[in-house]
Amino acid sequence: MNYLAHLHLARHSPQAMLGAMLGDFVFGRAALADWPPPVRTEIVVHRRVDRYTDSHPVVEAARALFPDGLRRYAGIALDVYYDHCLARDWPRYCEVPLAEFSAAAYAALLQDPEALPERLRRIVPLMAAHDWLGSYRHRDSVDRAVTRIASRLSRNGERLVACLPQLRLHEDAIAASFDTFYPQLQAYVVELRAEGMA
Repeated sequence: MNYLAHLHLARHSPQAMLGAMLGDFVFGRAALADWPPPVRTEIVVHRRVDRYTDSHPVVEAARALFPDGLRRYAGIALDVYYDHCLARDWPRYCEVPLAEFSAAAYAALLQDPEALPERLRRIVPLMAAHDWLGSYRHRDSVDRAVTRIASRLSRNGERLVACLPQLRLHEDAIAASFDTFYPQLQAYVVELRAEGMA
């Protein structure tokens, strides 16, 4: 899942939203000790969500729609497209309007920029200025976001960009996969919390 889904799955406090974002920027168990418990919890949730997503049969089937040479990169394209599906159907999943939710997320992330890892510190002002979260409701934002991610890859960015025509080709099936998968992911996160694992 990409930024919007991780933020949506977090408890919607500023610390939880920060933790949900940090999952892609804080690595290893030792690094968790640098953050207070509510932030640490959401970093762990983020990591578990990623593992659950990558191994879920519905997501694996969606990845299998892409040719062999692109499947490794298809997961990134799917993550971004799934954020589009979430944003497009936002009222179905969240009572708080997307614009209000996005503003709260940006405020949480901009609260103490100096505390953020350097890469996230560079990204957050751009996210807020260009409303990346809200923009996901528009289909063309998927292509822009994927192309932007490809430009940051150290190699093979062109393979990620090559996923975009395949995404268009199989868009109906991939959108249907999100509709099946996301409620299961939400239930998984609820279960994680109930078991005290997150």
